Amino acid sequence: MKKTAAVILAGLMAGSALAGCSNSSKSGSGSSDLPEVGAAIYKFDDTFMSGVRSSIDKYAKDKVKVDIVDSQNSQPTQNDKVDLFITKKKKALIVNPVDRTAAGVIIDKAKAASVPVVFLNREPLPEDMKKWDKVYYVGAKAEESGTMEGQIVADYFKAHPEADKNKDGVLQYVMLKGEPGHQDAELRTQYSIQAIQDAGIKVEKLAEDTAMWDRVKGQEKMAAFLGANGDKIEAVLANNDDMALGAVEALKAAGYFKGDKFMPVVGVDATQPALQALQDGTLLGTVLNDADSQGKASVNLAAVLAKGETPSKDNVGFDISDNQYVWISYKKITKDNINDAKN
Repeated sequence: MKKTAAVILAGLMAGSALAGCSNSSKSGSGSSDLPEVGAAIYKFDDTFMSGVRSSIDKYAKDKVKVDIVDSQNSQPTQNDKVDLFITKKKKALIVNPVDRTAAGVIIDKAKAASVPVVFLNREPLPEDMKKWDKVYYVGAKAEESGTMEGQIVADYFKAHPEADKNKDGVLQYVMLKGEPGHQDAELRTQYSIQAIQDAGIKVEKLAEDTAMWDRVKGQEKMAAFLGANGDKIEAVLANNDDMALGAVEALKAAGYFKGDKFMPVVGVDATQPALQALQDGTLLGTVLNDADSQGKASVNLAAVLAKGETPSKDNVGFDISDNQYVWISYKKITKDNINDAKN
């Protein structure tokens, strides 16, 4: 009897040990017949990409088992993650590249192993996209976000004559840029200023520097801008919300957002912290970069590809341009229509 009890106990312990080895980074319904998809994000602590990851998890249910990994903002690390996914025979990949120019290497590896790839949020070079017909991209057009950002500033400047502090009819601004050479950073910078000029407003750039999409760096750069230019600054444009919120913190320390001392600050992404700043009155506006739809489109594409099917609007749920691109539209967000972003 004691021997039988010991055998049963050992069996229970073994079962418990096996259960403890489950991979918590995988999502899906738990059904063993769901195709497995590997997803490599450029870095987990990016505010916008955190929203995209949540969306991927949400929409993967009952479609695919998705294993989401952190590339830690290192392209070699991401390449290793892709190699591991291929070794594990994942049926499709979702890749948010660290470096868009490195996408070609990932495509070559995936093509050799016949594993379709969906790139996300950072668009590969056009020539790399043409390497294989099982390569797709989900994202938004950076020039559109830049244009909308500039329009928010232009609308404010026209509606508030007091914003022209020195009454010279010129908008003196500072710019916080994302990663140097990054497509989104370059296009948002260019098109935001072009939109202000297209609205009939003359501009003068007082300062511009990169803050690498980072809130702390944005605060440091803005503090330096204030130290060099003081009250000459009439507007702050940032390529994303994290840098814009960093600028807000530096402006608060300099006495802004108290009484009548206001500075128009705009960003891009419509993250939750940015929406809170809109409500608080410290952020003038942002541009909705639809994380939920980007995650959903990426999962839907990967699920179709993993089953060996050809993606179309019918089975993906989104329009596919040029047989490879799913474009998610941006939207201007201010305090007046903040619920559009919340919903």
